[in-house]
Amino acid sequence: MPPDSSPTPTLAPGAADACTVSNDANREFFVRVANAVDWPVLCAVLPSRWLLINGTYHLAHGGKMGVDYSGPGGATLNLQEGAFCSDSTGCVPAGADDGDAALGQFAGTLVALDDGGFAIVVDRGSSPSWLMVVHGVDRAAAVSIGAAMVQVAD
Repeated sequence: MPPDSSPTPTLAPGAADACTVSNDANREFFVRVANAVDWPVLCAVLPSRWLLINGTYHLAHGGKMGVDYSGPGGATLNLQEGAFCSDSTGCVPAGADDGDAALGQFAGTLVALDDGGFAIVVDRGSSPSWLMVVHGVDRAAAVSIGAAMVQVAD
């Protein structure tokens, strides 16, 4: 059988080095998505004891990516990017807008969720859009985590 000739994503120097991941395969996941879509892909830069536990992406309809992180004390973070939601609410869980907050280089809206968590949404209801939902941290930590997101180089 001839060797697989399909292109393999190459990990450009520094492309995903800042991302909170546990290995090169996880870094390559972010680079693969960044190479495949035409919108900026963000990844989390989290304090110690946070782990990337799941990541998925689909390229249909403009592409979408979702990742989940687990943190200390049962804290969780979910990040959705791309064409993941066409609803005018931006698929933000129920809550009240609580001011402006950055999601990496993007200006977003902080939402204090009814269940005690926080969300930061950018371009709510648009495609692409970005949504971070975090539980188990206070408001200041949620804002800090959102601001620390970085764009993956493609």
